[in-house]
Formats: sequence, structure tokens, C-alpha cells
Amino acid sequence: MSKSSTDRSVNVIDGGLIWPLVVLSIPIVLTNLLHVGYNLADTFWVGRLGQAGVSALSYAWAIVFLVISFAIGFTVAGTVLVAQNKGAGNLDRVGGVAGQTITFVVLLSAVFGVAGFVLTPSLLQLIGAEPGTLEYTYALQYVRAEFLGMPLIFAFFIFQSLLQGWGDTRTPLYLMAFSVGINVVIDPFFILGFQDNVVFAWVGLEALETTLYEATGFDGLDVMGAAIATIISRTLAAAVGLWLLLSGRVGIQLQLSDFLLERETVRKIVTIGAPASVEISTKAASVTILTALVALAGAEAVAAYGIGTRVTSMVVLPALGLARGVETVVGQNLGAGQVDRAKRGVYAAAGIIAGALLLFSAGVFLLAEPVISLFITGGGADAVIDIGAEYLQVVSLSYVFLGVFYIVQGGFRGSGKTRVAMIFAIVGFIVFRAVFAYTLAEPLGYGATGIWYGEAVANVCMVVLAGLYFLRGTWTEGTVVDRDDAATAVDGTEDATTVATGGTDDR
Repeated sequence: MSKSSTDRSVNVIDGGLIWPLVVLSIPIVLTNLLHVGYNLADTFWVGRLGQAGVSALSYAWAIVFLVISFAIGFTVAGTVLVAQNKGAGNLDRVGGVAGQTITFVVLLSAVFGVAGFVLTPSLLQLIGAEPGTLEYTYALQYVRAEFLGMPLIFAFFIFQSLLQGWGDTRTPLYLMAFSVGINVVIDPFFILGFQDNVVFAWVGLEALETTLYEATGFDGLDVMGAAIATIISRTLAAAVGLWLLLSGRVGIQLQLSDFLLERETVRKIVTIGAPASVEISTKAASVTILTALVALAGAEAVAAYGIGTRVTSMVVLPALGLARGVETVVGQNLGAGQVDRAKRGVYAAAGIIAGALLLFSAGVFLLAEPVISLFITGGGADAVIDIGAEYLQVVSLSYVFLGVFYIVQGGFRGSGKTRVAMIFAIVGFIVFRAVFAYTLAEPLGYGATGIWYGEAVANVCMVVLAGLYFLRGTWTEGTVVDRDDAATAVDGTEDATTVATGGTDDR
């Protein structure tokens, strides 16, 4: 398979490592930032419906994001399988694993969509939405629309993961920018309709507004309109992505026969994807658990924690992006039998993120109070700012450890050891954080301050634990694919056929 003129994949198995890592990871970080664009656009326009609309989004996202975070873990399988097959030189197999990953994840998302649609009323009541209220009605409409469009939404996520495994993170970035642009344009019309829509006034087209409303009588779909706009914009991006795959313009080339599921490939997708789904979900679960503990300290502490966690998520975003780049570097180099280079990729990424987060941590620590004050004004703001600033000053001291943990986890995922990554995520995000935070907050009586220190200590402990396992080196001993030239040594002593038999051994 020759490299097409539009194949933007980065060579990660030859030459230097730091520059390829940076080139791979920056587009991922920017793509993640653009994901925030959907939420900002939805919040801005739904806010014009009043408090009920904004509250409905909060209820809706609590459900939708949890389901998405679980299902999206299966797209990690596509990244790993494509990366390792490309690194191993099995280019004839890349199309097959890519096509089957698309089929499997789309079918899985359809199952989630149907189940979610049916269970939406119960799920909303479970998180506190009260039936009969406007907030509940809005949230019900939004969530059900999202669940119906789940396969279309996930089609783009799959495309992004497959291209990442191939080594191309720029094409998904361009498509994400295209998708967000469409969403920003159509959002106000699907939400508010064609009457009294401020967009027309902004661009001086009030006459067009009158004409469109008289012709259609369209008053908008309220909060559900935000979901419809998101589905449409995601679908258009996914359609372009599928066309690129079928045309072979991005390096990976699919045929219709590649979409037919095979038992062995499905087994690998589930083996890799299921643990990754649990791992990704632990982050959301951790916030939920700690929020429940923080609630014991009062409403101001809850508000402060909510703002603080959002700031933290933005600060560590580069670590998450670099970790996804590490998946590709490790996957392709292990597939190519270059174990030492795969390890060096993790070390290089850890060094980069440690240096970056040292600077970010210093900035957050020194500017904690002004940062929190950006997000809240009005009654009770002073108390929230004080508590939130304390949170940032404590937890920022552990940002470097959290960032390096994400990098090490990316290495485990790239090798196909998603069960190992899942175990460390559960122990770190669920067990360590909950135990340390509760112990310091309640039995030792430090309240919310104890929770902040508990989270920081957990961040340190989780990277120490994962790092010790990483240094053992056994995570490199099994790839999930074998090589066409099976006689080529993977670690200098074992051939790829032997090593492949250990692909699911998470020692």
C-alpha cells in the first residue's frame, strides 16, 4: 500500500521521537478543545430559553456523557489494532480491522441508543430531575434525541480513532473544526426557530427572518434543537470521514467486504475495548463519588469543587492528548518489534508533560483565586472563591503526577494491555481517591480541605503504583497482532508468533 498524496500520517517508527509525539498530540488536544465548542454553543443558545433550559442540559449531559464515555472506550480497540498492524507491516489487514471496528461500534451504539431511549425517564429521575417540571421535559427531549442519533455520533469518534492509530491526527482535527462550525451556525435556528431570533438582527437580515417565519412557521425545537443540531453536524463530518476511508485518500483504504464481522476480530475488539470503556468511565465516576463527599461540607463547597474540577480538566488536557499520541507510538513500534523505542516514547512523553505541567501548576497555584472568580459572581461568591482557590492550590501540586499517570496509561493501552490500564484507573480514581478523601474529611475531621488533600495524595500514589509496574517491562511482552514476517524478533529473543500468544496476558 503506497502512501497517498493526502495521507497525513506521521512516521513514528523511524528517526526522532519527540517531534513525532508533538505533531501527533497537538491536533488531538485541539480536537478535544473543539469538543468543548459543542457544549459552549449549546449552553449559549439554550441559555436564551431561561434557567429551565440550562438546568435541563445539566441533567441531560450527566446521562449522555456517561454513556458516551463507556461506549467510546471500544474505539480504543480500533486505534490499537490499526497501529500494531501498521507497525508490523500488515497493511493488508488494516482495512479489515478498521471496517469491522466501524461495524461493531456502530451496532453497539445502536444497542445503547435503544436501551437509553427506553430508560431515559428512569435515568432522569435517578439523578434528581422531577417529572412534570419544564426542566424534566426539556431534558427528556434532549436525551432521547441524542440516544436516537447515537450511531451517527459515534461514526465520527470511530473515524478519529482509526486515523489516530494510522498516525494521522490532523485530518480528524479538520473534520472536527468543520463539524463545530456547522453546529455553531445551525444551533440558534434549531433551538429558537425563525421568529425573534437575534442572529438575524446581528447580521442585518430582519426581512429574511420575517420571510422564513411566514413561510415555515418554525418556532424552534427548544432544548431538543441543540441535540438535533449536534447530530446533524456530527453526521456530516462522519459522512466525509467514511468517504475518505472508502476512497483511500487518508492511507487506510476500505472495501465493503471489510465491514463484515469476523469472530476473531470481534474477540480482539471486545478484549481491548471493554476494559478501556471501564477505564474511561472511572474518571466520571470519581468526580461523582467525591462530589457526594464534598456535599457533606455544604453547597458552597460543591460549587467550588465543580469549578475546580473544570479548571483541572482544562489544565491536564495536554496530558490526555499526549497520552493518545503515546498509544500510536507504542502500538506501531511494538508491532514493528521495536520494544526499546516504544518504551522511549513513553519516557519522552512523560518528560514533556512533566515540564509543561510544572509551569501550568505554578500558574494555577499563584492565580487560584482570580481563576475561580472568573466563574462565579453574586450572592455567596466570596465563600465559593475562597474554597475553590484552596482546592486549586492543593490539587495543582499533584498535576505533574496526574499527567505522567495519563502518559503511562497511554503506553499500556497502546500495547493492548487495556485491562492493566483499567485496573490502575479503578485503584487510583475510585479506591485511592475515595479512601483518602473520606478518611481525611470525616474520621480526621478536615472537611472539604481533607478531600482536596485526599485527591492530591491519590494522584501521587496512582502514578507510583503504575510506574512500578511500567518499570517491570512485562507490559511490552504481548502484542494483539502477529507479523507477516513472523520470524522477526519482537524483543530480541522471541518471534512474533510466540509473543502474539501472550497478547491477552496482563501480567
